[in-house]
Amino acid sequence: MKKLTVLSRDAILKRIDEGRIRITPFERDQVGPTSLDLTLGNKFRVFKKVRKILHVKEELNYEEVTEIINVKDGDYLLLMPGELVHGITKEKISLSEDLAGWIEGRSRFARIGLMIHVTAGLVQPGCDNKQVLEISNMSPMPIALYPGTRICQIILERIEGKAKYEGKFKDQTDP
Repeated sequence: MKKLTVLSRDAILKRIDEGRIRITPFERDQVGPTSLDLTLGNKFRVFKKVRKILHVKEELNYEEVTEIINVKDGDYLLLMPGELVHGITKEKISLSEDLAGWIEGRSRFARIGLMIHVTAGLVQPGCDNKQVLEISNMSPMPIALYPGTRICQIILERIEGKAKYEGKFKDQTDP
């Protein structure tokens, strides 16, 4: 039985050169020892100010209680303590069918109470999309989020066999 293996910098760069990982836009200095930094995009999905019970069932439609806003380059989105927004990566990521990834926050931002994903950090094999970020402010003070910031990282690993994500969010470009 094969083990799941986290890819090193050299392994990530090799797979990028082979076309098994495609990332657009991409700069080689985004690749660290075992991860690839990802940049915060300009679109955010924010909650509407409504007083409504959200029933957690399969037919739940998050779009009914949220809206997308765009933040211009150089401007910021103010995230209040305890608030959650969905952001999206600037980069579009394509993985071959034998690779998967995990979105993780960066230590420098975790130290001020910024969480980058709450529950859905898995990047599926065969994906070809931007990654939604579940951004939450757990600090006691407001945090300004700037598009273009290297806000998170993806850790990549080989999987046993091959698989391809064909779910609801396979072509996502909005949070």
